[in-house]
Amino acid sequence: MTSYIYTARGTAVGFIHGKYIHLIDGTAVGQLHGTHVHKLSGSYVGELYKDMIVDMNLGDFGNVGNPGNPGNPGNPGNPGNRGTVDYGYRDVFSKLL
Repeated sequence: MTSYIYTARGTAVGFIHGKYIHLIDGTAVGQLHGTHVHKLSGSYVGELYKDMIVDMNLGDFGNVGNPGNPGNPGNPGNPGNRGTVDYGYRDVFSKLL
C-alpha cells in the first residue's frame, strides 16, 4: 500500500517509497530519517505528521548529507483530494521543491 503525502488543502503531492519522498510522478525530492524530513541535498525541512510534512517548531536537525540518487519508482497513481485538514502546524512540503 502506498503512503501518500498531502498538502493542508488535501491535494496529494507525493508518496513515500522506502526512506525517500517522491513527487506523484516518481521524482525523488526528499529523504526520511524517522519522522524527520530532509531534502535530497540533506538539509532539514520538517516533520512527517499524519501524511503531511509540517513545521512543528522542533528546531533544526541539521544536514544529513546527500544519499545519492534513489531512482524513480514510477507513478503510483493519484488518490485524489482528501479534503482540507488543519493539524495546527504549518504545511512545509513546498520546501522540498
